[in-house]
Amino acid sequence: MDLSLLYYGLQWLAGFIAFVTIWGWIPLDNWWVRGVEFPRIQIMVLGIIAWLGMIVFSSEWELGQWVLFVILSITLAFQLRMVLPYTKLWKKEVQKAKDKPEGKVHHLKIMVSNVLTPNDETQKLVDLVGQKQPDILITLESDKKWEKALHQIESDYPYTVKVPLDNLYGMHLYSKLELIDPEVKYLMIDDIPSVHTQLRLQGGRVIWLYCLHPMPPSPTEADKSTTRDAELLMVGKHIKENNQTAILAGDLNDVAWSKTTRRFQRISGLLDPRIGRHFINTFHVKYPFLRWALDHIFHSACFTVVDIKRMPSIGSDHFPVMTTLQYEPEETSNQEGNAPTAEAEDVEEADHKIEEGKKEGKKVSDEHREEQRNFA
Repeated sequence: MDLSLLYYGLQWLAGFIAFVTIWGWIPLDNWWVRGVEFPRIQIMVLGIIAWLGMIVFSSEWELGQWVLFVILSITLAFQLRMVLPYTKLWKKEVQKAKDKPEGKVHHLKIMVSNVLTPNDETQKLVDLVGQKQPDILITLESDKKWEKALHQIESDYPYTVKVPLDNLYGMHLYSKLELIDPEVKYLMIDDIPSVHTQLRLQGGRVIWLYCLHPMPPSPTEADKSTTRDAELLMVGKHIKENNQTAILAGDLNDVAWSKTTRRFQRISGLLDPRIGRHFINTFHVKYPFLRWALDHIFHSACFTVVDIKRMPSIGSDHFPVMTTLQYEPEETSNQEGNAPTAEAEDVEEADHKIEEGKKEGKKVSDEHREEQRNFA
């Protein structure tokens, strides 16, 4: 290989990584800005390759190469800061569950699965549920076909909430534990639901469960991330203001290191069990190098973690993920300090984002109704 081509290729890669990182700092909600928040792992890997490659040719540097190297180093440090919390190099935000005598252990197993509406391999999920026996199953993108297929598990799941839709935003909730006053709400867009319910744990304690699947920013769906961000922040603010013990789970169409998800944590006070452990990259099943975590769970400080794992493929573009929590209220005071704290700027920005989200949501809802009329 011509070394000069490699030298200039590495400089081009370094410039690209620096540009993409700085581009993501632009304070806009447009998909072509917010989209660069997703592939931080991939950007970091390519950035490290460029950084090491430039060092190999450091003897040939002039002023321009030194400037590029400094900028690359700064942007690479930023990407590392975003990604490292989701590795074992970081302090755990949620403690490992303690061993307890039999009869005093209260586990809660939650499986989240974006099934992909056109996916016909329904039996794979049915078999997986039968094998893993989660207490809670949340399906996303589930329509009437999936509802019919999942009827097989209902003998084990007496409590259900069913919202079959064919617009890629259907949602089903199956629970072995009692659901109290479950509601289906449309927080931002008229045809994108979320489920809000109270849940009675094994020991009798009642908590809140929120199941979300907001619309992502992309060229084929939402032009902006505004409604997605607003929905997440609205629920987080509600949890905090009402001092709720809560779990929030679903396909958030966002990554854990985005500015919105981090602000959600500060607003809500909920913990992320992945911090200090490992990535749970659930999307895309078919492209290993282009995977990131879209399916999430956040919870109050009274829960510790038994296990959190990605499940085998069920034919969807998402892997299911299973999280096993343990209810340990005695650990609340030890873990509350691990939750990031909201500042006045966060509250102000969340309020602003929620108002903007409502306006954008009305606009998108009107567009969807117009599309349906034209289609009809």
